[in-house]
Amino acid sequence: QLQLVESGGGLVQPGGSLRLSCQASGSSLHYYAIAWFRQAPGKEREGVSSISRRDGSHIYYVESVKGRFTISRDNAKNTAYLQMDSLRPEDTAVYYCAADVFRDPGRFRDQDWGETWGQGTQVTVSS
Repeated sequence: QLQLVESGGGLVQPGGSLRLSCQASGSSLHYYAIAWFRQAPGKEREGVSSISRRDGSHIYYVESVKGRFTISRDNAKNTAYLQMDSLRPEDTAVYYCAADVFRDPGRFRDQDWGETWGQGTQVTVSS
């Protein structure tokens, strides 16, 4: 049974950077597409980025984070990452990683995407 644990969140000033980690256990992450989502207070959950299973050769971003966020994976460490640069106050949210063995990573913004979810990590961008 795959389990995911996010870490790396925190408080950062606008323009700063954070790197989130999504550590998997219980199964090999190699077989799963991974996506990052976020949910700000009073807002719906938003898909941020996804990476395809195995070699991660296909990567997708929501328009608002293109050029600022970078998703990656290290199957040897059973971990996925979200490098967030040039952070803005509107990036403030709880960030979740999710894994899916079947669904197309390009459709990560679909409502039913994600078989397994982590518990989330808070990211706050404020001066």
